[in-house]
Amino acid sequence: MIPRHYTANLQDLERKAFVFPVASNTAHVVLKAKIQRPLTDVTLCMRFYTDLTRAYNLFSYATKRNSNELLLFMENPKQYGFYLGDHSVRFNIPETLSTNLGGKHVCVSWESSTGLVELWLNGQPLVRKSLAKGHSIQPEASIVLGQDQDNFGGGFDINQSFMGEISDVYMWDRVLDPDEVVLAWYDQALPDYLINWRLLNYTIKGYAVVKPALLSVHTAG
Repeated sequence: MIPRHYTANLQDLERKAFVFPVASNTAHVVLKAKIQRPLTDVTLCMRFYTDLTRAYNLFSYATKRNSNELLLFMENPKQYGFYLGDHSVRFNIPETLSTNLGGKHVCVSWESSTGLVELWLNGQPLVRKSLAKGHSIQPEASIVLGQDQDNFGGGFDINQSFMGEISDVYMWDRVLDPDEVVLAWYDQALPDYLINWRLLNYTIKGYAVVKPALLSVHTAG
């Protein structure tokens, strides 16, 4: 029987994953985070495992003013898109890091004062880019895994849905330094989480399941 609606509160999901077994325009996970003020610095890290070759969403942070307030999107197997409001930047994946279509660990950070965006893939940095200097990310968000929000909490497109598993999702209101990014890749604890995989407040909607993770720090490289 396909689960229609399953809720949980502050669970430790270490060594577990959200599994999205089929493409759909319904299955998603809503994350709750206590964000009290606009963000001028942010880092997002997560691990995912998929064999998709089309475009798909990884992390969607929408406000009522902008459905792409913060969005991490896989444009194709060799390009990530990072969106802040009406601004976006793309990172091309070097050939040395694009051979594995399966497990990935990605961290992306942004600093408003300089506009610098950093993207790290499996502990390796890509060339820094510039995006939305002086911008701030608004609070009171709808945060979703598995779908791309085209409006606040909805507007999903099956052709942008995620299939596979997502784990080790963390978010901070600061830019991690390079040593901390490596620690995150190895799933080591770091302070000051906005979203903490080991203490996660979430709601599953549609056909998504919590299972032991197939992907670990030993298989993501």
